[in-house]
Amino acid sequence: MSRLTVEDFKQADKLPLVVVLDDVRSMYNVGSVLRTSDAFRVEAVYLCGITATPPSAEIHKTALGAEDSVEWKYFATAVEAVESLRSSGYEVYAVEQAEGSTMLHDFTPVAGRRYAVVLGNEVKGVHQEVIDRCHGCLEIPQFGTKHSMNVSVTAGIIIYDFALPMILKVKK
Repeated sequence: MSRLTVEDFKQADKLPLVVVLDDVRSMYNVGSVLRTSDAFRVEAVYLCGITATPPSAEIHKTALGAEDSVEWKYFATAVEAVESLRSSGYEVYAVEQAEGSTMLHDFTPVAGRRYAVVLGNEVKGVHQEVIDRCHGCLEIPQFGTKHSMNVSVTAGIIIYDFALPMILKVKK
């Protein structure tokens, strides 16, 4: 399999998407999000609040080196990250079950726009003050007895959905 080197990855075109982790406490989740972000060439991952940052053996265990390829940045709060993204022209969406949220299957990213998605703490979700600063909320439909999914699984679903137009374009 022909894979990009870390240097080639850094130079390659990216999916215009930033993933923001708001107080994600599991380093394994952080590593998994970085690894999925590498797979789809996500622009960057913003690590906020109590979210751990590389270098870390626990992050590396699931990232498998993606912490070196994917650009990441630390912010003291997700509010700061969201405000920075908005001021840079990103449309920012919290991934959260909330009144007025848009179901993921009803959301279509617009070509040429830059997006960011905020994923929250494994127990408490995205902080309300962060949601209040977002353009809206995206929700993944769920049909079981639970009302949430693991944050790294959620990240995979969301990132794939944003990457799908690119995937379909390459497939043609």
